[in-house]
Amino acid sequence: MSPRLAILAAGPSVTLQDAGRHGYLRYGITSAGPMDALAFDTANRAAGNPPGATAIEVSAGGIAVAAEGGPLGLVLASTGFRIALDGQALPAAVALTLEPGRTLAVRAGSAGAWCYLAVCGRIAVAPVLGSTATHTRSGLGGLDGRALAAGDSLAIDAARAGAGDPQALVAPWLDRPADTIRVVLGPQDDAFAADQIAAFLDGPWTVAGRGDRMACFLDGPRLTHARGHDIVSDGIAMGAIQVPGEGLPIVLMADRQSTGGYPKIATVIGPDLGRLAQAQAGTRLRFAAVSIADAVAARRAEAACLAPEIRVEPVVRTAFPSELLLGLNLVDGVVDARG
Repeated sequence: MSPRLAILAAGPSVTLQDAGRHGYLRYGITSAGPMDALAFDTANRAAGNPPGATAIEVSAGGIAVAAEGGPLGLVLASTGFRIALDGQALPAAVALTLEPGRTLAVRAGSAGAWCYLAVCGRIAVAPVLGSTATHTRSGLGGLDGRALAAGDSLAIDAARAGAGDPQALVAPWLDRPADTIRVVLGPQDDAFAADQIAAFLDGPWTVAGRGDRMACFLDGPRLTHARGHDIVSDGIAMGAIQVPGEGLPIVLMADRQSTGGYPKIATVIGPDLGRLAQAQAGTRLRFAAVSIADAVAARRAEAACLAPEIRVEPVVRTAFPSELLLGLNLVDGVVDARG
């Protein structure tokens, strides 16, 4: 029997994702796929999986998993998430072997909104329209088209034991502050006067707490349109920034709709999509306009991060991590020294 990965607990929006479902936008089906492609690719590469292999995208709601039927090699890629093996704290980017009877827990931490858990092997779920990416609004892909939940069990084909003792990933490219997000202006930047383009770039903007896999909402100065806020609906790329009538920009993300009828003032470049996706609510940012040539150069620089083999380092464990101490009842009683 193949080993399985048991889901002991899962917060909202924890889903299976591969590189995305491409080629169906004209039928109203968007790609889904990872919110942060660089972290997703880092996890899969460190796990020895082929590019775009199915992995678990973990939201800030967290997840807890266990191995059944044999050990499983796992890799987690994040910035700031709290990772623990049987209560022992681990780095936010780590490779390890999960033995049966042990529990790996992932929870939101000081930074980041998405963590990627790759299994050394293949998560055995059937593709839909050529992809296992979960799009929960349409019920496509993943595990029955839905988010993962406690009690689920994922079969793992060609499972490998992985790294053994926990090893920290040396992946400094995962640390990407979202203070400046690069964009290419358009395709409807002509729907805004020059002073409104300047206001858009100056900001500052604050990431609102109501975002999800569909969109990132921004609070800040309200933009005005030069000639109304409705256009003939056209296709939506991931990273397109719509400005509806209220004037606050909305950045469309992995689970976006296929078309939209608000002017798109700019589009976030590919390498900065993950940077924006990882921004927690309350993050302040500005946009910087770049050329298409600059965007291509940034994409090549990002790809170069993953060209060499990802290095690992032994994890130095502390004897008594703070989470363990806080979980213990160290007080047996109280004695009055005055007798």
